[in-house]
Amino acid sequence: MYTLYWAPGAASLCVHWMLIELGVPHELKKLDLEAGDHRKPEYLKLNPNGLVPTLIVDGEPLHESAALLMLLAERHHEFGFAPPPGSPRRGLYMTWMFHLSNTLQASFREWFYPDRQVAGVDPEAVKSAARSRIEACFDRIEARIAAEGPYLLGDRVSAADFLATMLMRWSRNMPQPATEWRSIAEYVARMKLRPPFKVLYQREGLTEWS
Repeated sequence: MYTLYWAPGAASLCVHWMLIELGVPHELKKLDLEAGDHRKPEYLKLNPNGLVPTLIVDGEPLHESAALLMLLAERHHEFGFAPPPGSPRRGLYMTWMFHLSNTLQASFREWFYPDRQVAGVDPEAVKSAARSRIEACFDRIEARIAAEGPYLLGDRVSAADFLATMLMRWSRNMPQPATEWRSIAEYVARMKLRPPFKVLYQREGLTEWS
């Protein structure tokens, strides 16, 4: 049994999605971010960063979306969401997981919260730089899918695709959302056709970008 602390549309979305894909027993504990549930002492004991998601695994609270996806893929390897150690695509898988997390997801934080970055720096300059990095990532993903798709690792869905699709969703209100890249738009459409995605949206009460 897993327990996921989550909030609608937040960084927990990809982990919630994978839990549905795996069909494993799990409990959901919704956090109201507007009410500050993620800053309350009882939650900070589980996740000192005060962020979502937190996943309780065998009684231990674990954090970071990409890490949780990788862990779930390893624990339920029979679903094939991660190439096994030593396989030809293992390195590529690790590269995409860390690129999406360290570069794309981190840049979204600067886009959404430019005033929380370095003191004295113009927030609009922070947003402009973040947008450039985000769109450069989209260029790279577009090229990858166009040449080697239909998914990031080729012909099979991996944990990287759940993370990437969540991040594509985050761009929906940007001046140039991810779906303006042709191959990405087709990729997103494929991912959204997966039945667990529809279950995910129903559970999280989401309607936009459906």
